[in-house]
Amino acid sequence: MLSTRELCQQVPVIPVLVVDDVEHAKPLAETLVAAGLPVLEVTLRTPVALEVIRIMSEVPGSIVGAGTVLTAQDVAAVKAAGAAFAVSPGATDDLLAAVRDQALPLLPGAVTASEVMALMAQGYDTLKFFPAEAAGGIPLLKSLGGPLPDVRFCPTGGINPVTARDYLALSNVLCVGGSWVAPKNLLAAKNWTGIADLARTTLQLR
Repeated sequence: MLSTRELCQQVPVIPVLVVDDVEHAKPLAETLVAAGLPVLEVTLRTPVALEVIRIMSEVPGSIVGAGTVLTAQDVAAVKAAGAAFAVSPGATDDLLAAVRDQALPLLPGAVTASEVMALMAQGYDTLKFFPAEAAGGIPLLKSLGGPLPDVRFCPTGGINPVTARDYLALSNVLCVGGSWVAPKNLLAAKNWTGIADLARTTLQLR
């Protein structure tokens, strides 16, 4: 099982996937893995998300995580579905206890120095920076890097292919989370070639 830092070191961008149709799960995962983006975050925003995680987790080479994990119940459900890691916009004592109990790697969210320090005290050195653009973006990440040089981030929220390159240039950023890799219009059209092209272009950001 890879740690969250090792996961974030695999790719420049973790696709953030909102999948409404179970039939899209397998070809989408196969497309992204083949294009060089094996680390995938499936958000729990749709009724079929857990089934999507199950299907994607069976695709060879995929490393599938669950996003927007908020509660101990979420942790148990995504672990049972086959998730290799969990992503949360923040962190609570209950959530941290649940992922420890389930032995599930977590990428917890933080935006302030106090939040980062609290998670460091719990043994976390790789965090989600969310909502990246709304919280202060690149200037804030640069400021956090001075007093907290050992922490690495995966900024997510409001990032696009243009700004992603600037985030990835920061010394304390390992990767970014982005929903542009599999947009709804291409998913709806089952345009796997278009998604593959976006994924390959994304690899060039680093």
